[in-house]
Amino acid sequence: MTDWKKRLYDGYISTGQASNPKQNNDGNPYYERLIAAHLPKDTNVSILDLACGHGDLINSLKKNGYKNVLGVDISAEQVAAAHKLDICEVVHEDLNVFLERSKEKTYDVVFLMDIIEHFEKQEILDLFDKVNQILTDKGTIVIHVPNGAGIFGMRVRYGDFTHQNAFTSKSMQQILHACHFVNVTSFEDKPPIHGLKSFGRRILWPVLTFPLRLLLTAESGTTTHILSQNILVTAKKAAGFK
Repeated sequence: MTDWKKRLYDGYISTGQASNPKQNNDGNPYYERLIAAHLPKDTNVSILDLACGHGDLINSLKKNGYKNVLGVDISAEQVAAAHKLDICEVVHEDLNVFLERSKEKTYDVVFLMDIIEHFEKQEILDLFDKVNQILTDKGTIVIHVPNGAGIFGMRVRYGDFTHQNAFTSKSMQQILHACHFVNVTSFEDKPPIHGLKSFGRRILWPVLTFPLRLLLTAESGTTTHILSQNILVTAKKAAGFK
């Protein structure tokens, strides 16, 4: 890892890039919705969260009954914060080092939330190849990335000095198909409802984005557009891939 990246990752919380984590007994509303919509109902599945930060997703998984969970992060500050919150399933390690020593076909679900935008293009392809090897047959990968086609997608792309890329649903499909994943599906990051204010935001989202969707349809001739700052992407390991 280059010195400038290590310097920024080492201070991910103290530099203000990551918020100072607090105990959340109710779980994260976004993750609660994600778990309900995209994870197997079997709570015994093996789940890996790569670049897990201070373990917010791990915490939500545990609260939903998932027992076999593990998180990996390169930031010592983030890992220390997770341990202070009693999220002991988080370990401090470079994810590439972790993947290289992992056994094949170990995990049913692998999360890559807000991480692949930190890598160069060759590194991204190599990373997905390594993830594919540790997934069980027809295992699931869940990815969250900055949306290059989003109305304010560049706010996320350039909101972190360590970011290298932004993506679209089409480029994610291209990457994942090249790395032997199938059933690639992209989802717009609509505001999750967890109270009155968030309900209002959710109502406003389709109303305020409609003119832009109409304009983009007029130019492109297509009607399916993802305009949120980020994209959620899911895919399955291709059958027979080793």
